[in-house]
Parts: sequence; structure tokens; C-alpha cells
Amino acid sequence: MTQLISSDQWMFPLMALAINMLASFTMCHMLGHTRLSRPLRRYWLLSSAFVYGLGLWVSQLIMLFATDTMLLMDWSSVAKLLAMVTAYFALRSLRTMQPLFVRLLISGLLITLGHVVLNYGSLLSSQVVSYKLEHGMAWIGVALSFIGVIVGFGLFERHRGAHPMLSGFILGLLGFLAQYFSIESITANYSFVLTTDKLSDYTRLLVVFLGVATSLIFAFSLLAHVVDQRFSMMNERYRLLVENSIDMIAMIREDRWEYVNRSGLAMFEAKSDQDLLDQSIYHYLHPKCHETMRTLLQRVEKNRYLRPVEMEWYTVKGRPFFTEVVQTRTRFAGKPAYQVIIRDISERKKNEELLINSEKLYVAGQLAAGIAHEIRNPLTSLKGFLQLIASGRQGTKNYFDIMKSELTRIESIVSELLMLSKPQVYEYSYKDIRTVMRDTIMLLEAQALLHSIELEAEFGEDPLWVHGVEDQLKQVFINVLKNAIEVMIDGGKILVSGVREDDQVVVRIQDFGPGIPQETMAKIGQPFYTTKDKGTGLGLMVSYKIVDNHQGRVDVQTKIGRGTTFAIILPYMVPPGNENGEESHAAPQVSPTLLHLNKSGE
Repeated sequence: MTQLISSDQWMFPLMALAINMLASFTMCHMLGHTRLSRPLRRYWLLSSAFVYGLGLWVSQLIMLFATDTMLLMDWSSVAKLLAMVTAYFALRSLRTMQPLFVRLLISGLLITLGHVVLNYGSLLSSQVVSYKLEHGMAWIGVALSFIGVIVGFGLFERHRGAHPMLSGFILGLLGFLAQYFSIESITANYSFVLTTDKLSDYTRLLVVFLGVATSLIFAFSLLAHVVDQRFSMMNERYRLLVENSIDMIAMIREDRWEYVNRSGLAMFEAKSDQDLLDQSIYHYLHPKCHETMRTLLQRVEKNRYLRPVEMEWYTVKGRPFFTEVVQTRTRFAGKPAYQVIIRDISERKKNEELLINSEKLYVAGQLAAGIAHEIRNPLTSLKGFLQLIASGRQGTKNYFDIMKSELTRIESIVSELLMLSKPQVYEYSYKDIRTVMRDTIMLLEAQALLHSIELEAEFGEDPLWVHGVEDQLKQVFINVLKNAIEVMIDGGKILVSGVREDDQVVVRIQDFGPGIPQETMAKIGQPFYTTKDKGTGLGLMVSYKIVDNHQGRVDVQTKIGRGTTFAIILPYMVPPGNENGEESHAAPQVSPTLLHLNKSGE
């Protein structure tokens, strides 16, 4: 065992040790890049295995050159390259999702197999006549190789590749010792004598091999260093980007905070990251948001696209605040995790509340002013007539009629306001809209005749079923028809039609009046806005509200000088048990023919 360190041969073991460590360190360095660059993972694995296997091969050649062991340059030398193949599969197994113990065991066995083939591969040569193997030293070499892989890769994985030099040092040192004991355990007899000329040829060939192999190892080492520098710069950029973000960026793993940037610590009023790290994410989350967070994590688990979700939290000091949360699924330290971006929206919430309150006050002010204006006029009239009655004047009978009409006007204004004040409880039923429209037209028949208006209504043969409150729907049609009658001061014709379009019932009321100016269209439906001398502006507002409560909408189309068309659109709903849409026997029959009321009432 002393022949490798005797006399002037000591430089060869040191050279072999240096190359072994350099190859091991370069392998660990390049192996760490597989964590950072997923698309190039196979390239880094192949390069790592090639460098490590090449280093072992060159190291063994140097040590054999320093001993009296025969240097054989035949097919067995090529077979020793199997160490590179086993190293590749060992590194691949290290990057799987198996438990760490299983990965280390498989990697240790594969690389140890490569060492055995490399160290004892020369025994396969036909030039070996006989050999003697000291089993104790051989097993020591195998054990050192296995232990080196387990310890070196174990440290590498446990520190997440942060200390490749330490892992490379252990792998290189124990790998060198394994080679040392393997060489010392073999005594072989050869069938051919190594002459001076042959030794000279082998020496020149060895120098070429050493030069090329050492250059390759240094080239890969330099490449790994350059790539590592670039990755370090990229990591520094990402770190600065994350740390200087005005939003909270954090990592969640197993429902606990794994990482929180500085903005997150400030948001939660934490003095240090120890106040949040390893704490449950539900600890500072408002209890009403716990289920929302669990649902959000489940959706992220299924890789669904998610919009920001509002959640309420508490700071470390107990102050509540509102946030928007966006989560994505990722991996952290080889395990599933969630990356979250949390934005503080407390100020925005306060501004929204202030805006809503100011809008409420504005609407309340406008409503109060309108009510005061509309009710003050009839109240002034009532007050004046009461004063006249109190003065004892004669002929007060007409006064009572006028006072009664003014009180009726006040009552109608109050009733319409009650309709808008809050949702009322009504009994919904299935109605054929044709029946409702027939009743509405008959109610307004007299008023239409007084204004010299012709009402024409046409409906199809199929029932137009809707689900709603009959009186409210009738009120909508009355309001729209009355407006149409009142705008046609010179008489004319009003067309009423009802059709079913897909899953909707559309009732159109078309007049041929002056039309509505474009600047007025935006104000339709606003309270107390009207173009009539005695109107309140509440009729259309109540109509819009009723239609909206029935999940419908109102569309208005107008042309100046040619008239206006109001389209009341309601959902088509067939009564249960009448899915074919047939007219119920209990429903009043409506003739599909044209309903025509002319000026003479015929």
C-alpha cells in the first residue's frame, strides 16, 4: 500500500485526488442547475455524468501509472466508460419524487457499481492470466464509494444544492480512497511484457488523454461557473423584484407561511418574519373567509383560472384590513406549494363606502327635493281653499271637488314612492300576457277615444306565458300606453304587439308622436323628470323597477318626428305541467285576430 506514496511517486496520487475532487465538485455544481432550469435538465444531467465519469477514469489512469500495475489499452478500457452511464442514471434517480432515503440508496448503488466496473474492469482483459484479490481491502473500497455517495448527495439534497463544494469534496475524497483500496487489493499476472518502447507509447497516449480529459473537465467547470454567475444575477434580480414589491408576495405550503417579503411583514405589522413564518394562514384570516380560502386552494389545485378574491385579515396587533388575493400553484423545495400576491385595498374600501354614502345622500337629496316640490303644489292649493272656506264665502262646493282631486294626486305620488322604497311580498302566478294586455287596452279604451287615438293590438295564436304579478305588469302597460296616448296630441294610431322570441316574451308599444330627443333619452326613468305639465316622472321609474323585479328589461327606440317604440321584454315561463306551451283551459281566450278600436268606438 506504500508504493503510491513512496519516493517521488507522491505527486501522482495528489494529481489524481485533485482531478477527482474537481470532477465531483463540477458535477455537484452542474447538478444544482437542474433545479433552476427545467427545460435544460437533461443537458445538465448528461454533462454532470460525463464530467464525473471522465474524472474517475482519468484519476484511475494516473494512479495506475504510478504503480507497477500494467496499463492495458484495449476494449476493457472502453468498457470502463460504463461508469458514466451508471452516473447518469444515478443523477436521474436523484431528481425523482421518491423519498430522500430511496433516492440516495438507488444513487449510491448505481455509482458504486460504476466504481466497481471502472476499478476492476481490467480483470476482464484477455491479457490477464491470473490475479489475486484481497477481499477485505476490496470491500473497504466498495464501502467507501457507497458512503461517499450517500453522505455527499445527502448533504447536497438537504441543503438544496447550496453547498456544492462540500458535497464535491466528500465525493472526491472518498471516491479517491475507494480507487486507492481497489488498486491495492489486486495483484495480477499478464500474458505480455511491457517493453520500453511500448511504455513510451503508452506514456505519450496517456499524456494526450490527460490533456484532453483535464481540458474538458476545466471547460465544464468554467461553463458551470459562468452559468452559475448568470443564474445568481437572475436570482438577485428576482429577489430585488420580490422584496421591493409594494404588494405582499408569499409562499404557502401545507397551509403555513413559508416565505413572506418585506411588504407582507409591513402589511401584517410584524416586527420580524418569525411572527408569520410557520404560522397557519388561517391564524390571521377572518373566520368568515376561512371557507373562501379553502375553496380557493381547491380551485388552484385543479389549475383553474382565478380572479382576485377579496378577503379580510387581522394584523399581528389585531387591526382588521381588506385585501385582494391571487394564488397560483407552484413547487417550493421540491414540494407542492402556493404562491400568493396580496394587495391591501383598505383605502379603496373606505373610498368606496364614502362614495356610496355620498351617492345615497345625493339621491336622497334629489328625492326629497322632488317630493317637496310635487307635494307642496297640491298642499298649497288645499291650504288656499281651506282659507276661502274658513272666510265663509258662498259657492264652496266646487272647492271640495278640486281639493279631492289634489288629495288624490298626493295619494298617487305616495303610492308610487312606496313601490320604490323597499321590496314587497307579492304572490307570483303564471299569466298569459295576451290576457293582461287585453284588459289594459279595455281600461284605456275611453281615454284613447277622447284623444282621437286608434289602438291596434295583434298577438299570435300561441300563449305568451310569464311568471309574475298581474297587477304590476298591468301597471307597466298602463303607464307606457298612457304616455303614448298623451304625446299624440293630434290623434293617430298606436300599435301594440306581442311575440315570443326564443325564451323571451316581447311586448312592443309603438306610437307615432314627436319622438324623444337624444339628450332626453338618458334621463328616462329618473324620478321627477317629466316633459308633462302635471307629470311626476315616477310612472316610468316604477315601470322600470317592476320589469327589473321580473328579471326583464325595457328597450326604447325613437326617431324624431316619427315616433317611439317601447319594448317590454320578460322571460318566457311555461306553467308546471304544461311544458308543451298549450293554452290552459282556465286561461281566458284571446283572439289572435286584430283588435281595432277606431275613433267612433266601433
